[in-house]
Amino acid sequence: MKNSRLVVSAAILALAGNAYADGDATRGKAVFRQCQSCHSVDQGTNRIGPSLFHVVGRPAASVPDYTYSDAMKAFGAAGHKWDEATLAAYLQAPRDYIPGIKMTFPGLRKPEAIADVIVYLENPDAAKSSW
Repeated sequence: MKNSRLVVSAAILALAGNAYADGDATRGKAVFRQCQSCHSVDQGTNRIGPSLFHVVGRPAASVPDYTYSDAMKAFGAAGHKWDEATLAAYLQAPRDYIPGIKMTFPGLRKPEAIADVIVYLENPDAAKSSW
C-alpha cells in the first residue's frame, strides 16, 4: 500500500514538473487559509502545529520549541528536509506520506494549489500587499 502511495506521489510530481516556479504566492496565501488555524508563517509562532517560517529547505522536525510526534521525529532523524518535492508529496496526503503524525489535515488535491502554497511558504511577504 505504501509503495502505491509513493508511486502516485512520484507521478504527480512528474506531471507537475517544475510547477513550483509557476506557483503564485497570492493564490498560495488563499490556500494557506486552510492551514492557518494550526500553523503560522511568523517566526517563533507555534500553534497546534509548528511555525512554518522558513520551512522550505528546513530539516523536518527541527523547530526547537515544538513537540513533534514520534513519526515526525523519526522522519526528521532520517535526514529529510522540507524541499519543494518533499512538501509537494506531503501536502497531497500528509498522513499517508508519514503515517503516525499528529496532523489531521487530509491534504491538498490540486497540484496547482500545492505549487501555490509552496511558493507562498518560500516567501510569505510576496503576498502581503495583495490583502
